[in-house]
Amino acid sequence: MFEKFTNEQAAKPYSKDTGELLTELKAEKHVENFLSRNQSEIMLPLPEYLEKILSEKNLSKADVIKRSGLNREYAYHIFSGTRNPSRQKILALSLAMNLNLDETQRLLRHAQQNLLYPRNEWDAILISAVEKNLSVMETNALLHQLGEETFLD
Repeated sequence: MFEKFTNEQAAKPYSKDTGELLTELKAEKHVENFLSRNQSEIMLPLPEYLEKILSEKNLSKADVIKRSGLNREYAYHIFSGTRNPSRQKILALSLAMNLNLDETQRLLRHAQQNLLYPRNEWDAILISAVEKNLSVMETNALLHQLGEETFLD
């Protein structure tokens, strides 16, 4: 499989695995019933998920945005849902929120972005940065040092 982490590993808060959900969905005649029955299994929209992380980790949106290195106005648009951020911007937010690797993968999934993949050199560097709790600036320095494209170029 392409991803290092399965859907279930990157989405631990869910009680059913993807296969179970798919089996239920295929057997259900009315999608409304499936959605109603499985509301807690459906991924939140990105802005709601970001707010959930901020709340769970007791983080300030302003502090996260500052640490992310993102343009302040653009970042607020991400949080409000009026902008669809790139994968790099999501990763900058993840580093700014000090998310671990599973949390980062989950955030990427909610943002509908590819998960970090250890066979990709840039992604491997990011995985290492996440594991070492590097800041966006430290990660940029590491990427630059290794000849890779940095964040927010």
